[in-house]
Amino acid sequence: MNNDNARPGRLGWLVRIGFGGGDLAQNLIYQTISMYLLFFYTDIFGLSPATAATMFLVVRLVDVLWDPLVGAFVDKHNPKWGKYRSYLVLAGLPLTVLAILCFWNPFGDASGAGLWKTVYAYVTYVGLSMLYTLVNVPYGALNSSLSRDTDEVTILTSVRMFMANVGGLAVAAGVPILVAALAKGSEFPWKMAMFMGLGSLPSFIFMPLVPAIKRKVGKKNMFYIFLAVAIVGMAMLYVISRLGRVEDNIVLVYVAQFVKSTGVIVATGYMWALVPEVISYSEHQTGKRISGIVSALTGIFYKAGMALGGVVPGAVLGWTGYQAAAAEKSTLPTAPSAWFLAMLIYALAGFALLVFCFTQTKERVVMDAAGAEKVRISDLWTEFRRNKPLRVLAFFFVTAFAMMSVGNAAGAYFMNGLENQTPLAQEGIRWLVCVIPAFLLGLAMWIISRYPLTDELVDKINREIESRD
Repeated sequence: MNNDNARPGRLGWLVRIGFGGGDLAQNLIYQTISMYLLFFYTDIFGLSPATAATMFLVVRLVDVLWDPLVGAFVDKHNPKWGKYRSYLVLAGLPLTVLAILCFWNPFGDASGAGLWKTVYAYVTYVGLSMLYTLVNVPYGALNSSLSRDTDEVTILTSVRMFMANVGGLAVAAGVPILVAALAKGSEFPWKMAMFMGLGSLPSFIFMPLVPAIKRKVGKKNMFYIFLAVAIVGMAMLYVISRLGRVEDNIVLVYVAQFVKSTGVIVATGYMWALVPEVISYSEHQTGKRISGIVSALTGIFYKAGMALGGVVPGAVLGWTGYQAAAAEKSTLPTAPSAWFLAMLIYALAGFALLVFCFTQTKERVVMDAAGAEKVRISDLWTEFRRNKPLRVLAFFFVTAFAMMSVGNAAGAYFMNGLENQTPLAQEGIRWLVCVIPAFLLGLAMWIISRYPLTDELVDKINREIESRD
């Protein structure tokens, strides 16, 4: 095992902030894709909801084949700029380019360009997803390579998720405002921005408190409490949306969105702290620290969740007869150039932060060369079969990311003239925002109850691993 110190232990705040900057960067890029690309495709680019839903499914199927290759490749190689952090720059630059191209419409309103639009969307979105994996899998493994200390990992995760939600807030609230500002003559969609922004705002209150909350109530109880809070918020949002026009009850809508987001942010944010635990468990059982393999496996399952979440909104919108809002009835501006420039700004800021993360982090706990030589793609399935904590975490990721993907994509439709749709389409949007995510969170609550690694067991495992070194 290659260690810079016998016990890596605690890290400085510049390292913690630098590491968190990597997730902030990815959120500036990928949250824009998650929250607004479906809306861009249906209301601006000109794809049907069914076509977009099919494309989202195909992209995730590609990911299922691609992620194992990336995980094995990362574990087997040691680039000179760092085993994991090298990819923040090497893959981050082309990722930035593809993200910008996803929000470019080179066809305008040209008739007969439907097939070429679909081809262009597939090429750019598939390419972006593959490059995102080349950044995200090594970044996920970087967490466990910085320290074994469970308290330090909790701090790292809290900082990471705090900064990730800074990115989420900047995207959720900032994109509508920026697009409106860039689209000359458009009013600022403040109500949309406030609603979407409340999806990230609770992170600034609760994520810094996560270490203390976990110590007070325990890891599992923390999940139960905040998953239940999220379900309550979704129920409130559903009931309020049926009382009349959303705009007429906007304060109540904001309150419900805040309650929902509080539960979602803490429960889904802390799950990343469980990844280093299952990596240590695997190392304790096998003697190999295959961080990239485990990160790739979690990546496969969270992308499986995103696949489900990506398909469901388009399918529901298509089935319920959703119609793109006319420009004069749309809260969000529909000028293609404004969306392109907004993505350009966010993507370039994201790349700058990836470079910052690269400069501030350094791997301390990584597999040695002999261990790396033994890594095989088949290790993913072997690891999945023998690592029960990983299996539980994997299925939690599926449900959590399906929930987030459905809710994120549906939020723009919920606040974009809901009352202008048919009653069936309105109900479909409510189900996407409230009912389906609540069901998935209930399932996630049951799954996390099966997670076997307590903090005491993780500490014992890490002490035994360190004694071997």
